[in-house]
Amino acid sequence: MSLPNCPKCNSEYTYTDGDLLICPECSHEWKESEIKAEDTIIIKDSNGNILSDGDTVTVIKDLKIKGSSSVVKVGTKAKNIRLLPDANDGHDIDCKVDGFGPMKLKSEFVKKA
Repeated sequence: MSLPNCPKCNSEYTYTDGDLLICPECSHEWKESEIKAEDTIIIKDSNGNILSDGDTVTVIKDLKIKGSSSVVKVGTKAKNIRLLPDANDGHDIDCKVDGFGPMKLKSEFVKKA
């Protein structure tokens, strides 16, 4: 049986103790079922619809572009989005906005088209 690597330090020397998996290098303990549940991060739009890669979204609020005098107006479409579940700054959508080019958006300011 092949055991998964440690999710904290990626060590390959994990071992089991009952139903726990333990890493001898960083002393991290976890259950395999907990890791699988954490891997699925769901990103929703402003209306609560679940977004997925490749969707088309519409901007619901005028958004100022940092470092520019331009504004992305309400109703502007962003096609073929890519979700960024590990984004720590809140910008969890990577897309190409019509008339502006590639940019990152927050899911709270878009709705699924």
